[in-house]
Amino acid sequence: MTTKLGQLNAPNLTIEGSNGVRYAYRRFGKADGTALPLIFFVHYRANLDNWDPVLVDAVAEQREVILMDNVGVGGSSGVTPNSVQEMAYGAMAFVDALKIERCDLFGFSLGGFIAQEYALMRPHQVRRMVLAGTGPQGGQDMHVFVPEVLKVALAEKIDAEGALTIFFEKSASSRAKGIEFVRRLQARQADRDVPVSLATRDAHLTAISTWGIPDPTKLARLAAIKQPTLVANGDNDIMVPTVNTHLLARHIPNSTLSIYPDAGHAFLFQCPERFAAEVNAFLGQ
Repeated sequence: MTTKLGQLNAPNLTIEGSNGVRYAYRRFGKADGTALPLIFFVHYRANLDNWDPVLVDAVAEQREVILMDNVGVGGSSGVTPNSVQEMAYGAMAFVDALKIERCDLFGFSLGGFIAQEYALMRPHQVRRMVLAGTGPQGGQDMHVFVPEVLKVALAEKIDAEGALTIFFEKSASSRAKGIEFVRRLQARQADRDVPVSLATRDAHLTAISTWGIPDPTKLARLAAIKQPTLVANGDNDIMVPTVNTHLLARHIPNSTLSIYPDAGHAFLFQCPERFAAEVNAFLGQ
């Protein structure tokens, strides 16, 4: 009997891109050709192990899921770029190495910045897109994290309490779901990914701050994203303020807005089954 692969047991694979980078990735799920692969771009200071197994495994029931470490992140080689555009080029080199001609994208937080750039630069390659807990270039209150978030973001190591602070609401219900999420991230014991370096932390922070320089004129770029796009967030995201999710929905022509109550930046990990169902329904159209 063949063991079903998922986030907790899928092997860490590698592939070399045309840029000379050896990318680390995991690939699992429904790969029978009935749907395009779904490529996930992860958040700040995160690697393959930072995806909630409940979320990605539920999506994988209907999609082939591909999780990746971008250039210089986790188990991938190279030096992490300090701009979103360069990160998008790195993602393109990875997709090209896999010889994927057309795909859907799922971008969370910084990964959502990358997904937007990818879709703008390669509109022919992206069919549909999910943007979670993210915002547009030049959006509102994105240039620098609020002090409560910045303290955690700059720490040498983000512990469980730090993750709860920046990812979840202060309510008892949200924190309880956050504690469950933190435990799930530790469930994979063998063959874990390489920890994210402090050099990557610094490059990510520079990219995020540069992307967030206030500039309302940048919002006009979003009109060029013609792909159907699911734009979702918690109702009180303190990392990428929720107002930016509304800006994305307002400026991306074919967008669907979804806001989760009593939730913060990691609404998708607070409500993983619900959001996976919403993602599968949206991508299955």
